[in-house]
Amino acid sequence: MSLRSKMAAVVGKTVYLTVQKLTKGGSSFPGRVALKLDPAVLQEISRNYEVIIVTGTNGKTVTSALMHNVLKQAHPDTISNSTGANMLQGITSTFLKNYQPSRKEKRVAILEVDEASLTSITKYVKPRAMVFTNVFRDQLDRYGEVYTTLKLMVDGANLTPETTLFVNGDAPIFHDMAVKNPVVYFGFDLEKGEAQEAQTNATATLCPHCKKPLKYNFITYNNLGDYYCASCEYKRPELTYRLNEVTRLTDQEADVQIDDEPYHLTVGGLYNSYNALSAYAIGREFGLTTAQIKTGLVLDQAVFGRQEAVQVGTKRVHVILVKNPVGFNQAIETIGLHDEAFSLFLLMNNHYADGIDVSWIWDVNFEKLAEMPIPNYNVGGERYYDLGVRLNVAGIPEEEIGVVPTIDGLVDAIQAVETEDVYVLATYTAMLRFREELYKKNMLKGKW
Repeated sequence: MSLRSKMAAVVGKTVYLTVQKLTKGGSSFPGRVALKLDPAVLQEISRNYEVIIVTGTNGKTVTSALMHNVLKQAHPDTISNSTGANMLQGITSTFLKNYQPSRKEKRVAILEVDEASLTSITKYVKPRAMVFTNVFRDQLDRYGEVYTTLKLMVDGANLTPETTLFVNGDAPIFHDMAVKNPVVYFGFDLEKGEAQEAQTNATATLCPHCKKPLKYNFITYNNLGDYYCASCEYKRPELTYRLNEVTRLTDQEADVQIDDEPYHLTVGGLYNSYNALSAYAIGREFGLTTAQIKTGLVLDQAVFGRQEAVQVGTKRVHVILVKNPVGFNQAIETIGLHDEAFSLFLLMNNHYADGIDVSWIWDVNFEKLAEMPIPNYNVGGERYYDLGVRLNVAGIPEEEIGVVPTIDGLVDAIQAVETEDVYVLATYTAMLRFREELYKKNMLKGKW
């Protein structure tokens, strides 16, 4: 390690410890300080790690958590950026937190990485494996269209051609990527049905060879599934790792068959089965046994803001992050699996981290909420009015929609509802503010 990098690492570690002592929370600030002192410090402080990067539009945090839990069965000191600080400063802070200059043994690091930040990470870090979860339309003001996001991911992969890519084979957008890397595909291998086309607002569903609409033997959700072109030879690539069956699915857990072996998951919703499948694939890559992977896929703690359960007085509150139409629709599908009445709070801010443009909520299937046993609909956050209008258009009468304009009144509003179960679907900064309020009221052990 160069003298400059060593100084940057020591100062960054000191800043991290100070921030931790003063705030008892996580921060990207130590990484920002270290990078000011040495822009290449990440290359040095990550050198003694076998790194796995997880990137894509949806599922990064849960996938990383599942992988962490799987790999720690064989590598107990595996590290990760578990709070989702997934840009350059946050990744640097993760390594600073675990910086031990005297340590010689290799460790494993699992990094959730923002798609737009991938090239700034792989410029310095050469991972053993990289997982591509999916690409959906997301924050158009920041990412642009889906092929712009795909290019960011491909450019990041091409900076480290020796890295093996573990790619969602059910996503047509990942077929024929212009990468130099070895590619391994995972996906669902369900019973084939009659030919069908993707839903109207799904993206990347045209054959790249002949531009005809793709057909599907089955669709899991949106544009994911066993796709093929009826007009040419284009079809889904051969899968190495396969989810054969979903035998049980609730809002909180699932039972699935992967490579014909049963696995129990403590995360619900169909979309989380993809996250578990990719964690399984990485476990196999690292040589873990079936028993170790089965243990690892049962999460031993809640994932930050992703189906996280919090006790608020007598209410069981389930917090789900939402940030784009596909993710929001899957959250709605998931809460629809709940077998009792529940109250619903929708929170939306439009800061940079949320996406400034909120027009995407008109692509969300809020109409399905009107069919559920929800006695209390509530909207909050800075864009509560937009959410209220959207719910009203979806068929929910205005007088049935409660308004909680400030997050600091949310805890009281939750305690006042009639149901024991409450779902809070929130954009990123709204979710952080809600967690901050819970922390202040001693309902969370930490803000992060």
